[in-house]
Amino acid sequence: MSGRKRSLIVMAMLSRASLSLAFNHVSSSLVGNNRHLNLSNLHGKNQQHNKQAAITILPASVQSDDMMSQSSSQVPLSLQNRPSHVLSMDEIQPIFNFKSKSSGKDKVLNATGILHLAVIVSTMPFWMAAMKITEWLGNTIEGFDNNRAKFDYTGKVWCRAYLSMTDSYPMLEGDVDRLKVGPSGEMSEGACLFVANHASFLDIAVLCTVLDPVFKFIAKDSLKKFPGVGTQLVGGEHVLIDRTNKRSQLKTFKQAITYLKNGIPIMAFPEGARSPDGRLMEFKGGIFSMAVKAKVPIVPLSIANTHAVMPNMGFLPVQSGQKGELRVYVHDPIDVEGKSEEEISREVREALLRELPADQHPLDDEFGLNSAEEKEMVRA
Repeated sequence: MSGRKRSLIVMAMLSRASLSLAFNHVSSSLVGNNRHLNLSNLHGKNQQHNKQAAITILPASVQSDDMMSQSSSQVPLSLQNRPSHVLSMDEIQPIFNFKSKSSGKDKVLNATGILHLAVIVSTMPFWMAAMKITEWLGNTIEGFDNNRAKFDYTGKVWCRAYLSMTDSYPMLEGDVDRLKVGPSGEMSEGACLFVANHASFLDIAVLCTVLDPVFKFIAKDSLKKFPGVGTQLVGGEHVLIDRTNKRSQLKTFKQAITYLKNGIPIMAFPEGARSPDGRLMEFKGGIFSMAVKAKVPIVPLSIANTHAVMPNMGFLPVQSGQKGELRVYVHDPIDVEGKSEEEISREVREALLRELPADQHPLDDEFGLNSAEEKEMVRA
């Protein structure tokens, strides 16, 4: 399919989405039905937490039988025999090598990345236009988009189109019925706190593709400056946090709880940053207390192999999602009543790890490493 045809398809999808939202609202008003559509959002790619390149080269000295047996005990049998999808630099075949202005880290761009760039550049104007139209409708028609669900829907359409056009649509497994919406547009199972591991910039687009209900991200305030992403976050009234300001942290905490109590799920990354090598990191404090305060369950989402499709050194994805086996597993909800944050954190961590491949497990789990020096040696 030519780039022009793809652009026309995306434009048609976004235009149809915006017009259908307006038509549905007017029709509902005429029959006295205040039902609203339940929609999802595109959140901008989280500010990266750069440390090391995503490719892990393991010294032979640390790959003992004892260490590998420890790794096997942490990974389900269904995942133990799956090969790592992380590519070597020779397999990536970079066309351009450069340093990121923001981080100073080396970045690469290969043929796959150029395809992604072409799709983004050709489709983003239609996404921006759809946001403008939906925002105007929301400001003009009273009650049209109280929760900015329709505004966020434009991002969901863009994510699905983008991942489809780049052969990167993720597989969805587990308790998928939990993601269904009811007649009123709300989650059939009620609001919850979604939490996921954060291994790549691509996680955001993947989550917005598989999550049908309207939800709000907890995101860094600094993302407001990014085109497209910032517009979606601000216009969609997501929970933006300034980690250097305690007053901002308290305000966002209250905002997130209000959303949860009003039946709108929150999506958060308990690691607080993107993993530099795809491995699950330690959790930051405070995230799970929101679920306790709002009395809602926590639903863990294991995101597998985005670190292989778009690794830390990749300016854009370096291979298609189909080759990298992008996958999201929806776990059963975790009840928080009567549990400490430490207990909840342990349950969430165990759930996430159960459906992550071995190369996304922490180094201390996989190789029995304890010191920071040992872990850094394996990452290097």
